[in-house]
Amino acid sequence: MDDVPITGLEELERHLQHVVDTPETPLDAKLFDEVELQLTDYNIPPLIPRLLPNLSQILLTYAQDPSILASLAIKLLRPIQFTQALTLASEDALIQALRSPAPSANILAITVVEKATRSPGDTAILSIMKALVGDFLRTWLSTPDVGVAEKATKALGDLLEVDCDRRSSAGINTKMSGLQLASGMPPGQGLLWRRIFQDREIYQLLFSLCSSTTVGTGEGQLDERQKSLAQARLLRILPRLATLDFQTITRSQFPEVEKSHQVGQPGILYFATVDMVNKEEDMLMHITLMDFFAEFLEMMSTTELTPSTMDYLAALVKKVATSDPTMYKHLETIALSPETAETSPELVEHLLKLNEYP
Repeated sequence: MDDVPITGLEELERHLQHVVDTPETPLDAKLFDEVELQLTDYNIPPLIPRLLPNLSQILLTYAQDPSILASLAIKLLRPIQFTQALTLASEDALIQALRSPAPSANILAITVVEKATRSPGDTAILSIMKALVGDFLRTWLSTPDVGVAEKATKALGDLLEVDCDRRSSAGINTKMSGLQLASGMPPGQGLLWRRIFQDREIYQLLFSLCSSTTVGTGEGQLDERQKSLAQARLLRILPRLATLDFQTITRSQFPEVEKSHQVGQPGILYFATVDMVNKEEDMLMHITLMDFFAEFLEMMSTTELTPSTMDYLAALVKKVATSDPTMYKHLETIALSPETAETSPELVEHLLKLNEYP
């Protein structure tokens, strides 16, 4: 059954070569679909050298919607490892795909980047590619496409989990669901963490794209709607990062970055929790922030915490509660809710402990 010839394969090869030679040639969507529907895990490997090189070449210059090309390329990339994918799609080609206005091209690039989650060695290789990491983060925060953002959020979380070198601080629940332990993977080297949080340009990029002080329509800026989406995406990933490496997200190698965005204390966690959202003017983001903080505290309640981490959390909760009466009421409601006591007793206990701090 697996040796059945693929109908239309030779015709598709000729078609791709013709598009390479004559770029204005319209794509034969029916032919692409016919071949793609016949692909299996068994028959894909021998097709990779026959189809992917021309697909990659066409994608670099194709001026129309590349969805048909990207769909086939993604399927062919499925069994390929990260380093092999880089021989078929260069860093510059991936950056170009990330910058494309076409969501399908973005998805294709993220599909390649997320292959680095297979091993800490691959994430280490990715960390060297500063421009690619920067454009990946920019696409994650600035794309208007929900599907692209969802895929990028998951990929980033998985990459940082594989790369994490401080898992000893994570609680049992977090560890048991971790990619490293689940796969028997060795600890990461922390190189991607350092690329993001200890490279000034990339660290600055996160603040610039998410800060309410940088709303605009100029080059590299986000308008109000897209700014809210960027903020929500950062909030979504922070609880996961907090259970992996709390120290990194609560410290800063570049205090001038925080200062330039009117942030009261160092660290991207403090920025996101206290100073990122314009609570008076963006009510929807204020609600999102309250939901985030409850989720964040719940995840921390099932994580083994050091005394210094508890001290930080207590100070953060106090700051948030005193500066935001609505947030205080929200946390109080959670702490006193019989439903929360039944479904998440760790969270209630955690809130009570934090409330007892001087």
